[in-house]
Amino acid sequence: MDVVVGRVAKAHGIRGELAVDVRTDSPDQRFAVGSVVAARLRDGSSKPLTLSTVRPHGERLLVTFDEVPDRTAAESLRGALLLADTDSLPPNEDPDEFYDHELEGLAAFLVDGTTVGTVREVVHSPAGELLAVDTAEGREVLVPFVREIVPEVDIAGRRVVLDPPEGLLD
Repeated sequence: MDVVVGRVAKAHGIRGELAVDVRTDSPDQRFAVGSVVAARLRDGSSKPLTLSTVRPHGERLLVTFDEVPDRTAAESLRGALLLADTDSLPPNEDPDEFYDHELEGLAAFLVDGTTVGTVREVVHSPAGELLAVDTAEGREVLVPFVREIVPEVDIAGRRVVLDPPEGLLD
Protein backbone atom coordinates (compact mmCIF):
# COMPACT_ATOMS: atom_id res chain seq x y z
CA MET A 1 0.00 0.00 0.00
CA ASP A 2 1.21 3.50 -0.77
CA VAL A 3 0.90 6.63 1.37
CA VAL A 4 1.20 10.25 0.30
CA VAL A 5 4.44 11.80 1.58
CA GLY A 6 4.31 15.00 -0.46
CA ARG A 7 2.67 17.00 -3.22
CA VAL A 8 4.48 18.88 -5.95
CA ALA A 9 3.40 22.52 -5.63
CA LYS A 10 5.31 24.00 -8.57
CA ALA A 11 8.51 24.09 -10.57
CA HIS A 12 11.26 26.24 -9.05
CA GLY A 13 13.93 27.78 -11.24
CA ILE A 14 15.08 26.49 -14.63
CA ARG A 15 17.06 23.37 -13.68
CA GLY A 16 14.18 21.01 -12.84
CA GLU A 17 13.90 21.80 -9.15
CA LEU A 18 10.46 21.32 -7.58
CA ALA A 19 8.78 22.90 -4.55
CA VAL A 20 7.16 20.10 -2.54
CA ASP A 21 4.54 20.38 0.22
CA VAL A 22 5.55 17.76 2.80
CA ARG A 23 2.85 15.33 3.97
CA THR A 24 4.91 13.11 6.28
CA ASP A 25 6.15 13.26 9.85
CA SER A 26 9.55 11.89 8.77
CA PRO A 27 10.70 14.05 5.84
CA ASP A 28 14.38 13.27 6.50
CA GLN A 29 13.70 9.59 5.87
CA ARG A 30 11.13 9.96 3.08
CA PHE A 31 13.10 12.57 1.14
CA ALA A 32 16.60 11.20 1.63
CA VAL A 33 18.93 11.56 -1.36
CA GLY A 34 18.86 8.32 -3.36
CA SER A 35 15.43 7.22 -2.15
CA VAL A 36 12.70 6.50 -4.67
CA VAL A 37 9.14 7.79 -4.52
CA ALA A 38 6.28 7.13 -6.91
CA ALA A 39 4.76 10.21 -8.52
CA ARG A 40 1.02 9.91 -9.20
CA LEU A 41 0.39 12.43 -11.95
CA ARG A 42 -2.81 14.41 -12.46
CA ASP A 43 -3.79 12.11 -15.36
CA GLY A 44 -3.70 9.11 -12.98
CA SER A 45 -0.48 7.60 -14.31
CA SER A 46 2.49 6.91 -12.04
CA LYS A 47 6.24 6.86 -12.43
CA PRO A 48 9.17 6.27 -10.07
CA LEU A 49 11.44 9.21 -9.23
CA THR A 50 14.86 9.06 -7.58
CA LEU A 51 15.77 11.98 -5.29
CA SER A 52 19.04 13.69 -6.24
CA THR A 53 18.99 16.81 -4.03
CA VAL A 54 16.85 18.07 -1.18
CA ARG A 55 16.94 21.37 0.67
CA PRO A 56 14.52 23.21 2.96
CA HIS A 57 12.67 26.26 1.63
CA GLY A 58 10.32 27.76 4.23
CA GLU A 59 7.53 25.27 4.90
CA ARG A 60 8.39 23.32 1.74
CA LEU A 61 11.27 21.29 0.41
CA LEU A 62 13.04 22.04 -2.86
CA VAL A 63 13.94 18.75 -4.52
CA THR A 64 15.43 17.49 -7.75
CA PHE A 65 14.96 14.04 -9.22
CA ASP A 66 17.31 12.15 -11.53
CA GLU A 67 14.45 11.76 -14.02
CA VAL A 68 13.59 15.52 -14.15
CA PRO A 69 16.36 17.33 -16.08
CA ASP A 70 14.77 20.74 -16.69
CA ARG A 71 11.92 23.14 -15.99
CA THR A 72 9.72 21.68 -18.75
CA ALA A 73 9.88 18.23 -17.15
CA ALA A 74 9.36 19.82 -13.72
CA GLU A 75 6.24 21.67 -14.91
CA SER A 76 4.73 18.35 -16.04
CA LEU A 77 4.83 17.21 -12.40
CA ARG A 78 2.86 20.16 -10.96
CA GLY A 79 0.16 18.79 -8.64
CA ALA A 80 1.60 15.25 -8.59
CA LEU A 81 1.31 13.28 -5.36
CA LEU A 82 4.53 11.71 -4.12
CA LEU A 83 3.94 8.25 -2.65
CA ALA A 84 5.96 5.85 -0.53
CA ASP A 85 5.31 2.21 0.28
CA THR A 86 3.84 1.66 3.77
CA ASP A 87 6.00 -1.45 4.22
CA SER A 88 9.02 0.84 4.49
CA LEU A 89 7.52 2.95 7.31
CA PRO A 90 9.18 2.59 10.70
CA PRO A 91 7.06 0.88 13.37
CA ASN A 92 4.97 3.28 15.40
CA GLU A 93 5.86 2.90 19.08
CA ASP A 94 3.46 5.54 20.49
CA PRO A 95 -0.06 4.16 21.16
CA ASP A 96 -1.54 7.66 20.60
CA GLU A 97 0.12 8.21 17.21
CA PHE A 98 -1.21 6.79 13.95
CA TYR A 99 -0.27 6.83 10.31
CA ASP A 100 -3.00 8.27 8.08
CA HIS A 101 -3.34 5.00 6.17
CA GLU A 102 -4.08 3.15 9.44
CA LEU A 103 -7.13 5.36 10.08
CA GLU A 104 -8.51 5.48 6.54
CA GLY A 105 -11.27 2.90 6.09
CA LEU A 106 -12.02 2.44 9.81
CA ALA A 107 -15.68 2.19 10.81
CA ALA A 108 -16.83 5.13 12.94
CA PHE A 109 -19.27 4.59 15.81
CA LEU A 110 -20.74 6.75 18.55
CA VAL A 111 -20.03 5.88 22.19
CA ASP A 112 -23.49 4.24 22.38
CA GLY A 113 -22.64 1.94 19.43
CA THR A 114 -24.60 3.82 16.74
CA THR A 115 -22.92 3.56 13.35
CA VAL A 116 -21.77 6.92 11.97
CA GLY A 117 -19.94 5.83 8.82
CA THR A 118 -16.39 5.27 7.54
CA VAL A 119 -13.22 7.34 7.88
CA ARG A 120 -12.35 8.33 4.31
CA GLU A 121 -9.20 10.34 5.01
CA VAL A 122 -7.22 12.35 7.52
CA VAL A 123 -7.25 16.06 6.69
CA HIS A 124 -4.24 18.04 7.90
CA SER A 125 -5.26 21.63 8.57
CA PRO A 126 -3.42 24.49 10.28
CA ALA A 127 -5.71 24.02 13.29
CA GLY A 128 -4.95 20.28 13.56
CA GLU A 129 -6.00 16.96 12.12
CA LEU A 130 -9.57 16.17 11.12
CA LEU A 131 -11.16 12.85 10.26
CA ALA A 132 -13.25 13.10 7.09
CA VAL A 133 -16.06 10.63 7.75
CA ASP A 134 -18.47 9.50 5.06
CA THR A 135 -21.75 9.01 6.93
CA ALA A 136 -24.28 6.23 6.36
CA GLU A 137 -26.60 8.94 4.93
CA GLY A 138 -24.07 9.81 2.22
CA ARG A 139 -22.77 13.07 3.72
CA GLU A 140 -19.25 13.99 4.73
CA VAL A 141 -18.54 15.29 8.23
CA LEU A 142 -15.22 16.59 9.53
CA VAL A 143 -14.41 15.44 13.05
CA PRO A 144 -11.54 17.03 15.00
CA PHE A 145 -9.05 14.25 15.78
CA VAL A 146 -8.62 15.01 19.48
CA ARG A 147 -9.00 12.63 22.44
CA GLU A 148 -12.11 14.43 23.78
CA ILE A 149 -14.02 13.74 20.55
CA VAL A 150 -12.28 10.53 19.42
CA PRO A 151 -11.71 8.73 22.72
CA GLU A 152 -10.95 5.32 21.18
CA VAL A 153 -9.01 4.18 18.13
CA ASP A 154 -8.90 0.41 17.62
CA ILE A 155 -6.68 -0.32 14.63
CA ALA A 156 -6.89 -4.09 15.09
CA GLY A 157 -10.69 -3.93 15.42
CA ARG A 158 -10.88 -1.53 12.42
CA ARG A 159 -12.98 1.06 14.30
CA VAL A 160 -12.96 4.48 15.93
CA VAL A 161 -15.35 5.65 18.62
CA LEU A 162 -16.65 9.22 18.48
CA ASP A 163 -18.03 11.32 21.31
CA PRO A 164 -18.91 14.51 19.40
CA PRO A 165 -20.35 17.65 20.96
CA GLU A 166 -23.98 18.35 20.10
CA GLY A 167 -24.43 19.47 16.50
CA LEU A 168 -21.03 18.36 15.16
CA LEU A 169 -22.46 15.56 13.04
CA ASP A 170 -25.54 17.50 11.87
